[in-house]
Amino acid sequence: MSALKRYFISFFIVILFSLQAQAATPTSFAPLAKKLLPAVVNISTTQEAKQAPSTRPELPSPFPPGSPFEDFFEEFFNGPYQGMPQKKTPLKKAKSLGSGFIIDPSGLIVTNNHVIAHAEEIEVTLHDDRTFKAKILGIDSKTDVALLKVETEEPLPFVPWGDSDVMEVGDWVVVVGNPFGLGGTVTSGIISARARDINAGPYDDFIQTDASINRGNSGGPMFNMKGEVIGISTAIFSPTGGSVGIGFAVPSNMAKSVTQQIVKYGRTRRGWLGVRIQPMSKEIARNLGLKKIHGALVASVTDQSPAQKGGVIAGDVIIEFDGKEIRNTKELPRIVAETDINKKVPIVVWRNNKNVKLFAKLGELEVAEENHLITSKGTKKDDNKLPKLILGLGVSPITPALKQRFKVPDNIKGIIITKIMNGDRSSEVGLRVGDIILMMNQKQVHSVQDFTKRISKVHKSGEKSVLLWVYRNGEKTFIALPLDRK
Repeated sequence: MSALKRYFISFFIVILFSLQAQAATPTSFAPLAKKLLPAVVNISTTQEAKQAPSTRPELPSPFPPGSPFEDFFEEFFNGPYQGMPQKKTPLKKAKSLGSGFIIDPSGLIVTNNHVIAHAEEIEVTLHDDRTFKAKILGIDSKTDVALLKVETEEPLPFVPWGDSDVMEVGDWVVVVGNPFGLGGTVTSGIISARARDINAGPYDDFIQTDASINRGNSGGPMFNMKGEVIGISTAIFSPTGGSVGIGFAVPSNMAKSVTQQIVKYGRTRRGWLGVRIQPMSKEIARNLGLKKIHGALVASVTDQSPAQKGGVIAGDVIIEFDGKEIRNTKELPRIVAETDINKKVPIVVWRNNKNVKLFAKLGELEVAEENHLITSKGTKKDDNKLPKLILGLGVSPITPALKQRFKVPDNIKGIIITKIMNGDRSSEVGLRVGDIILMMNQKQVHSVQDFTKRISKVHKSGEKSVLLWVYRNGEKTFIALPLDRK
């Protein structure tokens, strides 16, 4: 091929890529904004402001209770102006602003739960300045989603849900809202990241964007280029309080599921498995025979839960649920919650260095909470330490005195940690005095002698750590304790 021919081919390739890049970049968002603005609303709420308590100490009344002078004394000497009669002034109403969007012509409006929380009155203003009083149909604090309803005699403009799962990093998005009370504000940007966990709730899976999101945008929609809602603006990261290009939105697929449940049942209904899980570390994965860190490690199983009835046990690593791979701990609660209640679900767990397939019929999370089967305690990072100071730990059988001192339930069997050397590796990984070692390397610990023999055996084998299953204050968790050969 001649040099001239190669030059022309290269030239046309460059032109082609340039044209594709230009086609991917919108020349204007005006047509999209014009289409979407009528369905985006401003939300204002009012609530009674709390009266600040007086910092001035009250004077004790010199009159006996019931005296006709008692009220006079209180009003005159303990009023807002000492020595002046107290004037009773009505409490002021506190106002807050947010955004929302109409998802049905009948007047269904989606916003954030935190926008309307504690509100006494909710007023919705449309793009054409019409105002409506709104009532709350349902809320979900776990995902920060709320569904409102306004009464109208004519159909309202609305926007459709989109599929947030197909959105990728780099895709264009448009955000519409009511920042700082400036209604009908349109901003644009791209998706900066997916599946962000900002510790806002148990199902964090936020879309991150660089489109400007400010105070008042909360509850407003994030659109794709088709004009479909793929997220709800919910939070920002900002050291200044204003937009710095890091905003977060609840994915539409999660919000859509919540609103559909509220419409159908008046509340959310989520699947429940009944396991307490904990993050995986390299040491724990290696002790369990896993080649890579993935899956959700089961720290404990709730009695009479679907998991227990399905055969799941502590120490299992759930690597697949209902045909979906579990890549990390945070994925499992979301997938379980979105699964149909009463569905018999296949579960693949890693147990004894092999995959084991189980089946569990899911329960309902809200029912389990009502029956107090689920505590408010979350997954905690726990501690580790070991025996007769062999690993910087002092251990003992659970004597009646220790049982009473550390409030050990009758059904807890193992050995108890009574001493931890300062600065030892066992304290570094989080073990505490009073922790009860139930199992070591997935085998039950029956006595101090049993534990000591097994530790010595592990030392001789050249293993770098042991995996402990520990009980503390009603919680069970796994801890990988490195064996320091010094």
